[in-house]
Amino acid sequence: MGEAVARFWREIPQRYNFMGNKCGSCERIFFPPREACPFCRRKSMGKMQEVQLTGKGEVVTYTIIHVGPEEFEEQVPYPIAIIKLEEGPQITGQIVDCSIDDIHIGLKVESTFRRIQAEGYTGAIYYGYKFKKCE
Repeated sequence: MGEAVARFWREIPQRYNFMGNKCGSCERIFFPPREACPFCRRKSMGKMQEVQLTGKGEVVTYTIIHVGPEEFEEQVPYPIAIIKLEEGPQITGQIVDCSIDDIHIGLKVESTFRRIQAEGYTGAIYYGYKFKKCE
């Protein structure tokens, strides 16, 4: 349990700043950051550059969760989407602050940081990115 909290804190730059990285060889952008580009492999070693992502994108596909995993049962139903970021990477995220009826493929969204869950034993509150409809 302690390792989960420690890992969470090590990942803060990616969680709170929406940081990705870019291959200095082929210019592809990745989120989460990678050690090496899966396309360029060895050519990318030492050439991966940190990049700030806008957090803006659009819904590629989505589903509505009606039976949530343990500790998320009270949140159902909730939408989970695959979002293509403006910079190119596709990521999975929950859509918040939006009626389920308003969600559609092509919906413009932007990242927002929200409480994910609280660790009962340690009292640590975990925050992470979710997405909301662009205004």
